[in-house]
Amino acid sequence: MADDTSNQTDPFAAFFDMQGEAMRELWGQILPGGAPSPLQNWNEIGEWAGTAQKLQAMWLEFVTEKARETTTQSPPIDPAQFMLMSQGWAKSATFDPGSAQKFAQDGLKLWQGVLGSALGGKQQQEPELPRKDRRFSDPAWRNHPAFALLHQIYLMLAEYLVQAADDVQGVDPEKKEQLTFATRALVEAMSPDNFVLTNPVVLQRTIETKGENLVKGMGHLIEDLKRGQLSHTDSGAFKLGENIAATPGKVVHETPLYQLIQYTPTTETVLDVPLVIFPPWINRFYILDLTPKKSFIKWALDQGISTFVVSWKSADASMKDVVWDDYIRAQIDAIDHVRERLDVPSVHTIGYCVAGTTLAATLAILARRGEADKVRSATFFTAQVDFEKAGELKHFIDDGQLDMIGKLSPEGYLDGRYLAATFNMLRGRDLIWNYVVNNYLLGEDYPAFDLLHWNGDVTNLPSKWHNDYLRDLYRDNRLVVPDSMSADGTPIDLTRIETPIYIQAGREDHIAPAESVWRMTRHVRGPTTFLLAGSGHIAGVVNPPAAGKYQYWTGDSHANSLAEFIEGAEEHPGSWWPHWLGWLEGLDATRVKAKGRRVPGGSKKDTVIEDAPGRYVKTR
Repeated sequence: MADDTSNQTDPFAAFFDMQGEAMRELWGQILPGGAPSPLQNWNEIGEWAGTAQKLQAMWLEFVTEKARETTTQSPPIDPAQFMLMSQGWAKSATFDPGSAQKFAQDGLKLWQGVLGSALGGKQQQEPELPRKDRRFSDPAWRNHPAFALLHQIYLMLAEYLVQAADDVQGVDPEKKEQLTFATRALVEAMSPDNFVLTNPVVLQRTIETKGENLVKGMGHLIEDLKRGQLSHTDSGAFKLGENIAATPGKVVHETPLYQLIQYTPTTETVLDVPLVIFPPWINRFYILDLTPKKSFIKWALDQGISTFVVSWKSADASMKDVVWDDYIRAQIDAIDHVRERLDVPSVHTIGYCVAGTTLAATLAILARRGEADKVRSATFFTAQVDFEKAGELKHFIDDGQLDMIGKLSPEGYLDGRYLAATFNMLRGRDLIWNYVVNNYLLGEDYPAFDLLHWNGDVTNLPSKWHNDYLRDLYRDNRLVVPDSMSADGTPIDLTRIETPIYIQAGREDHIAPAESVWRMTRHVRGPTTFLLAGSGHIAGVVNPPAAGKYQYWTGDSHANSLAEFIEGAEEHPGSWWPHWLGWLEGLDATRVKAKGRRVPGGSKKDTVIEDAPGRYVKTR
């Protein structure tokens, strides 16, 4: 029960009361004799009025246009969802009362250290600040005590809230991780650099441009609201088949679910055993065929590998009944088609992310059917089969989240913008708020960045299979339980896999954590090579040798744990691609002439469907 003396016993109230009083005193000193007013004469006043009219007109036009629409959608980015995530179990949580006292004490020290001299008339140009963060690296955050204090208090509060969530008692470990994740996302959204009036860099830009940065930013915001997706790059800078996904090839096979692309060889001889790449259907395949300098596909061709790639169709209402069985059948169909086309007994395969998970199931099914020899080797790029340590994506798979996903898929497919928003939330500071500040507040132009263009080129997912995937694999971890799951009428048992396997994991991968990827080595029987690459889920894979970036580690693939592997691993500079090529050639280095059907469409008898990259990658 509150009374007049409550502030004497509540360290939070006492701290913030003192902060408010001192802040009022400080701003009383700053505002009257501070920086010159941006309104110097009547002409400038007119310019500012014109800016305000532009902003108002742009927003009213957008709102009026939206009001005319007869259908509505929930926004792909919904910050309120984070609050909902914590409500069910935060009630039973117990927080450490001692941490509140510590927070108040630390706050008083910070206040006295940063503003003590300023309030005493001895203002320092750049006070000594205890906390560093690149969001506040501009000198404007340090040059004025008010902004120095503002961002330092924010960083202190953020540390306290995240630590308090991490220390919470009375909830199970998974819910505790969800609470910490939700808290971190919330404090990132509260950062003072995300708002015009608390960001000195934005304020200065606004004064310099007389608000034109806000007009430009409003245009960016409205365009993003119209497309229902946050923009990261200049959408007009890239065109498929011209300056991105431009490696020459032909679509040689097509089903309602995928197109099979065969690329034109660039060497006189090629490895006898061809390569079939299965990219994830949650993204476009051309992450492996960006610009020529970054293209894994082009690099593989230049090493003399006959290369085929599956291009999955973005889901629509016609795919509402598509399930995992269909993707497994598609992988087997692609393998068989390449074997028949080139008249070879087996193929090398690569599975990236979720397509790698599916490739593992495909191998298990082929083994059960006595057809394992169709696949000479299997390489896994950042792919998981054991989801016990699957990382932050597990925060989105409780019953409430699964029910919400179902409601977002009324026509049987999940709009890819929702999934893109989910991945953005995993790195909200870099993939959401950084762009809010740069594009909406500062009015910066979008960069022409191929990787960001690909990242925003979303695909839709069959909702039935997507829900099954989250429930059966991520939540219940059934894939590693022999015969717990089946597909196409065949039980799945990963321990039957004896195919030579190469597993690549990313050291900083937050989507498929290295520890989770490592666990595949414990569930298969065949010869296994594990490699740990520098960087994450994308840059750890797409790292061409010519770039001279990052590093990789090799070691004992039969170690008892990832930590044990790392302890005895040898570090190598640069790209791991040549290491993989050596492993592949060690299995079979036989070469043949690159002629006949090794060249797609190279003869009149070889009927092809269309040029690469095909129609499916262009469907939206």
